[in-house]
Parts: sequence; structure tokens; C-alpha cells
Amino acid sequence: MDTVLKVEKLRKNYGNLQALKGISFEIQKEEIFALIGPNGAGKSTALRIIATLLSPTSGEVEVLGFNLKKNAEKIRERISYLPEEAGAYRNQSGIEYLRFMATFYASEPHTIEEFVKKGAQIADLGERLYDKVGTYSKGMVRKLLLARALMTSPQLAILDEPTSGLDVINSLEIRGIIREYAKQGTTVLLSSHNMLEIEFLSDRVALIDNGVILDSGTPKELKEKYGAENLEEVFRRAVI
Repeated sequence: MDTVLKVEKLRKNYGNLQALKGISFEIQKEEIFALIGPNGAGKSTALRIIATLLSPTSGEVEVLGFNLKKNAEKIRERISYLPEEAGAYRNQSGIEYLRFMATFYASEPHTIEEFVKKGAQIADLGERLYDKVGTYSKGMVRKLLLARALMTSPQLAILDEPTSGLDVINSLEIRGIIREYAKQGTTVLLSSHNMLEIEFLSDRVALIDNGVILDSGTPKELKEKYGAENLEEVFRRAVI
């Protein structure tokens, strides 16, 4: 398999606070790879560095063979990033928002409309796509934002807590969308503190706590290794 992301000895300090303490991992093409752990473990910091929004204190990141420090612009052309606290413009309709965001990724009108069409299919909001975003439920907004992140068919989609705050039905829909796009060729890196959800979604996971990766592998491998029934138990036993 082709390596899409390679992270080596990644560190990030905020003054005296060590948010990341030399983490390393790789993700292969079409994988769904998750960083799981409690709030404050370093998940979002790692994702923001890989998304080129933060500079690492030390260590190396390569995305599709491009070095983060030397070719950040090349990386941005090939990835998308959905932050946990992302929002959409409340006074725009959903379709206007998708079209506006598409202009950042394409200049040709036909390409923009192709992205918008794909985004509308992903969001699956029907006629509500033409209503103002300010009238949407949290689940509808999250689906719109995920559509924005995937409509350009990025080679690597970086998703931070993609189902945060959503009910069971909306969470299932979001998971289904992520899984479908991985099948179509998009590699996915996501973070979550919901370990049970990630167990059903991810091909491989890395357990992270206090800026350190404790272990990694497929959910099945980790459960067998720690003699656990689920990833929550795996994490608890890995921390001890």
C-alpha cells in the first residue's frame, strides 16, 4: 500500500507545556486512521500541524511525499480539514456556502459547479439546502461542513471530532459518509474521544494520552492484546 501520511517524532510545545512529546505513525492509502484519547491528549494539536495550521516544535511530517516544512502549499492543495468547532455562514443558504467554499479550490466555473453538485449529494439536505444555514439543526450544519470537506475529493481528509455533539441518527449518517468516501479513494485521519464509535469506523487506531502514543493497531488487534471487549477498556488498561 502507498503511504499517504508519515509522522516522525512530532513535538509541539506551548511554552513549558508539551502538547506532543515525539509521536510517530503512518497512514496508508484509503485507510481510516483515528487518534483516540481524552480531551487534552494532543489529538487536535496533531491534526492542526498536519493540516499546516500549526508549526511543529520539532519532528517531521510528510503528506503524499511532500515535507511539511518545505512544501506546505503543495500539501494544502491535496488535503481538507474539518475542525471540531467549524461553523458555516449563518446568513448564507447551504448551497451558497458550498459554492463560496468551492471558489477556494477551483477557478473554472464548471469545476466549481461540479464541486457544488458533489457537496449537495454528500450533505443530502434536500430542499433545505436552499434555506439559510442559521435555520439548520446542529446535525444539518455538521453534514454541510463534512460535504464542504469532501466535495473536492481530497487525497487526505483530516476530521477533528466529526460527530461531536450529534445524536445517534446524525452520527450514524456522518460515519456512513466517511466510510463511503474512504472506499472511493479518500484517506481519512480523524480524532475522537468517542472510542466506541471509532471502533466501528476505523481501520486502525492510535491511543494517545498526555501527548504520547501509547499503542496502535486495528481495533481487533488491540482488543486481543489487552484482553478487552472494547476500545474504552483497551485505553484504560494501556494507561495503567
